[in-house]
Amino acid sequence: MELEQYRAIRRGAGLLSRTSRGLIAVRGNDRADYLQGLLTNDIAGIAVGAGCYAAYLTPQGRLELDLEVFNLGDWILLDVDAGVQQTLIARLENLVFTEDIRIVNLSERWISYGLHGPATLDVVEAAFSSLGASSETLATVRRLGEHQCCCPLNGPETPIVARTDELGVCGVSIYVIQGELTPIYEALMSAGSIAIDQATADLVRIESGRPAFPIDMGSDTIPLEAGIEDRAISLTKGCYIGQEVIIRILHRGDGRVARRLVGLTVENSGLGAVKPEPGAMLWSNEDPVGTITSSALSPALGCAVVLGYLPRALTEIGTRVQVDLAGERTWSVVTATPFVSDLIVSQCLG
Repeated sequence: MELEQYRAIRRGAGLLSRTSRGLIAVRGNDRADYLQGLLTNDIAGIAVGAGCYAAYLTPQGRLELDLEVFNLGDWILLDVDAGVQQTLIARLENLVFTEDIRIVNLSERWISYGLHGPATLDVVEAAFSSLGASSETLATVRRLGEHQCCCPLNGPETPIVARTDELGVCGVSIYVIQGELTPIYEALMSAGSIAIDQATADLVRIESGRPAFPIDMGSDTIPLEAGIEDRAISLTKGCYIGQEVIIRILHRGDGRVARRLVGLTVENSGLGAVKPEPGAMLWSNEDPVGTITSSALSPALGCAVVLGYLPRALTEIGTRVQVDLAGERTWSVVTATPFVSDLIVSQCLG
C-alpha cells in the first residue's frame, strides 16, 4: 500500500481493477421470481435501475456466497466472487425446472472496475461527459444512491455504472465489454482518478469494518455472525434456502449467535510494526477464543486494525483480548467499526 493510493481513496477517487469478481446474467421472463426463492434479499422488489446486496445460503443457513444484484430491465446482473462463479452458474442451472430462465457467463466478455472515494461521482460524471453522455444521463449519475445503477452511454451493450459502496466509502462498480475498456479507462484517469492496488482497497475495507467473502466469512458462517443481516437479508419476503434457520435465530433466539465478527485495534503497534496475520489466534485467560480473518496497518490511526471472530461474551466494545503477533502475544481491544471517521482522515491527511 502506498500513501498516495490511500490518499486517493480517502480524499479523491481510486480506480481498482476488479479481477476477483465474476459476472453472470440471468435472463428470461421468470428471472426475478426464480432468484426470489434462492437469495436472501427481496429480488422481486427491485425496481429497474436498482439493486441489492444478498447471499445464497445452505439449507443449514450458512453462506455459500454473497453477491450484488442489479435489475437492468430485461436482465439481472449478478456480481459474485470469481472463485464461486462456476458453482453458482451450475447451481442456478440445475434448479431450473419449467421456469423461463437463461444463465449467461458474462466474464468471458465483460470486465469490471471499482472507483472508490469521496470524489467518485464527480470523476464518473466528468469521464462520461467527455465520452458524450447526455446532460440528463449525467444528472442520473450524479444522483446515484447505494445500489442504484444506470447506463450512461447509448448502445446495445453499453457500460453499466452501479453504486455499491462496497469498501464502506462512496464507490461504484463499472461494468464494461472488454473491447470498450480503453476509452473508458482513459476517461476515468483523465478525470482525476488514481490507480490503486488490491492491498489499498482491502485496507480501506478493513478500516470500514466491512467483511469480505471468502476472507472473513465462508461456508462455516451464518450471516448474523458476520453482521451482514441488515444489508443482505429481507425479513418481509417469502421463503428462500436457509430461511428457517435465520428466522429461528432472529425470532426465537433474539438474534443471538455463539460468535460474532468484531473489530479490534492492536495496542502498542505502529505503522512500522508487524501486523497480525489472518488466522492468528485470539486469547482470553490463556484460552484460545477466536481467530483473525483480516488485518491492516492503518495510516489514519497509526496502529494495526483487524477483523476477527470472538465468542458472544467477549464482543462488548472495550473488551481486551490477546492476539498472536510475531511469535508473541500482545493486547488488542474490541473497537466499534468503522474504525476511521472523516475527522480522523482529515487530521491524518490534512
